[in-house]
Amino acid sequence: MPSSVISHIKYFADKQVLRITYVSGMMYDYLHVPENIYNDMRNAFSKGTFLNKFIKGHYEFEKVNR
Repeated sequence: MPSSVISHIKYFADKQVLRITYVSGMMYDYLHVPENIYNDMRNAFSKGTFLNKFIKGHYEFEKVNR
């Protein structure tokens, strides 16, 4: 998953939480994300474009403090 913006994505199906780790090290949980959206993101050619178009502004989010 090479991306200039996203370092890692993880999905917690039991909670419908999509966790995005950015290359900056910042980590955010996007809430109530259906599994099919996660799968679509995994299969997207550009993860960053998918994030901007289908995740940001569509789902609530929380910053994850490590």
